Amino acid sequence: MALDEKAILSRAREILGMEAAAVGRVRERVGDAFVRMVRAVLEGKGKVVVTGVGKSGLVAQKVAATLSSTGTPAVFLHPVEGLHGDLGVVQRGDVVLALSNSGESEEVLGLVSAAKERGARIASMVGREGSTLGSLSEIVLDASVDREACPLGLAPTASTTAAMALGDAIAMVLEEARGFTREEFAAIHPGGTLGQRLAHQVGDLMRRGEKMPVVTQERTLRDAVDEMTAKESIGVTLVTEKDGRLVGIVTDGDLRRLLHASAALDSDLDAPVSKFMSKNPKTIEADAPASEALQLMEAKGITSLAVVDGRSRALGLIHLHDILGRGKVRLGAGPGSPEARAPKK
Repeated sequence: MALDEKAILSRAREILGMEAAAVGRVRERVGDAFVRMVRAVLEGKGKVVVTGVGKSGLVAQKVAATLSSTGTPAVFLHPVEGLHGDLGVVQRGDVVLALSNSGESEEVLGLVSAAKERGARIASMVGREGSTLGSLSEIVLDASVDREACPLGLAPTASTTAAMALGDAIAMVLEEARGFTREEFAAIHPGGTLGQRLAHQVGDLMRRGEKMPVVTQERTLRDAVDEMTAKESIGVTLVTEKDGRLVGIVTDGDLRRLLHASAALDSDLDAPVSKFMSKNPKTIEADAPASEALQLMEAKGITSLAVVDGRSRALGLIHLHDILGRGKVRLGAGPGSPEARAPKK
């Protein structure tokens, strides 16, 4: 292949298209075997033991890790190590998920046969349903691909991508079926930044004092805009009574809609902010877990929550960035989305 820019990009797009198509074909074949796989795990009293060798073994490690981190106990067992003493990790009631594109790997076949004798249920993810591994399995997941993206047709590429995606689908369906929560995620990710932050209370992360954007309702819209701009540009200003009781919120989304609708913005800017604020914004209490705040933001498609006490006085403001970290993953609506209007129950 000529190493000019056009040829390189063309080939890259072709390879990515082949891998995307492989996943698409696996998607079309998902059926009864997938359902039985999910039910076997949910109904079983044990764990999922994922195994494979070579590139399939690397995919198996990722599948096991994803299962474990989303509420389904799972371990990776190397087939060679399993046949040389580590088979004790497999117990009656476990589900063994074996990955092999050919379905003929001797190490995997040996491990599966031994695990079967120990009372484990056997499922496989194979590129050939009529393979030996398929014949040894109670549940056979079809992860076959038409061809690899490798120009020689040898290096596992499209096949490993398809298997990885199928493993993710199993893990995510199980996560939802178990009702796995953000609190549980935080509990099993104590060393991770997101887990640590989700484990905090809202009061630990909220913006308070001089960092909280707030104006009283008799102030002007211009004052609210200035406050919004001065407080780290998070696109929100709370509106309160003089005694601190929360009465509304102004967002940059509100300002954009006003700008679009009004031909006299200068005069609007000098009008009381109470004329333009959204009343009864969504709120949360300071002792609520950060995971609850994140869930509420995601469910309502908003990026900020007012933090109040039992008398509806504004104590602070928590923004999506305060939980996930600035510049990281963003859920729900964009920064200009309108805040929800209903009061917290």
